[in-house]
Amino acid sequence: MIRTDCLHLGYGDRLVLADLSFQVAPGEFVGLLGPNGSGKSTLLRALAGLLPPLRGKLLLQGKPPSAWPSRERARTMASVPQATDLRFPFTCLEVVIMGRYPHRRRFAALGDEDLAQALRALKQTTTLHLKDRPVTEVSGGEGQRVVIARALAQEPVLLLLDEATSNLDVRKKLEIFEVLRELNETRRVTVICALHDLNLAALYCRRLLFLKDGRLVMDGPVETAFTPEVLEQVYDTPMEVRWHSGHRRPYALMLPLLEGRREGIVPRECLQ
Repeated sequence: MIRTDCLHLGYGDRLVLADLSFQVAPGEFVGLLGPNGSGKSTLLRALAGLLPPLRGKLLLQGKPPSAWPSRERARTMASVPQATDLRFPFTCLEVVIMGRYPHRRRFAALGDEDLAQALRALKQTTTLHLKDRPVTEVSGGEGQRVVIARALAQEPVLLLLDEATSNLDVRKKLEIFEVLRELNETRRVTVICALHDLNLAALYCRRLLFLKDGRLVMDGPVETAFTPEVLEQVYDTPMEVRWHSGHRRPYALMLPLLEGRREGIVPRECLQ
């Protein structure tokens, strides 16, 4: 599905990521992790064809994303950003139906299948009750779920999500990731999602890519990549990792920062 080789990404003269080399096979569920500014969003923008490489190779199904006609690329992949600025009062159903654009002929009317897919996506994201409400009149979390529904309505074979559930409550995050897991397992949809929620990543992703300081520092299955040593190296934070006896997945426990590692905190004696 995706192949990179010595990939360098950045903006103008500013290099953000260097020497990225990895492959993603069809049907994988990959978590993209790392601290703020490590390059997760930049990598997803490049995968979506929105940012050309500075150097190296980036191939989507054997050819550069920029070589794909826009309609064909939209039938292949869907991307959900961290936040979407929805300023126009389209109904939520109209927003989701926009995801059907790549499947319709030019100037063709909306078909029954388009409407059915849009309603199915709204139901999957528990936003069906909002279908007639202007998207400008829903909450931020509801609007984000509508945007996720629009991506699902595209019926992509590759889903790119950039912290797409970061402003959702715990229940809604789990509901969205259950939908992603079902699509991944039943339809072989490839999922690549940038996350800050370590335990959510460990619960649903099967492979983790850790970025730090513009480099890929760890790439492997959750069982070997989600360890205290890796997490401490990536986040400069003491961690414990345990395995849940029920779902048999690892989860991380944050520990208090040691005195010498609390950057930017005013020493206690200076406050007296």
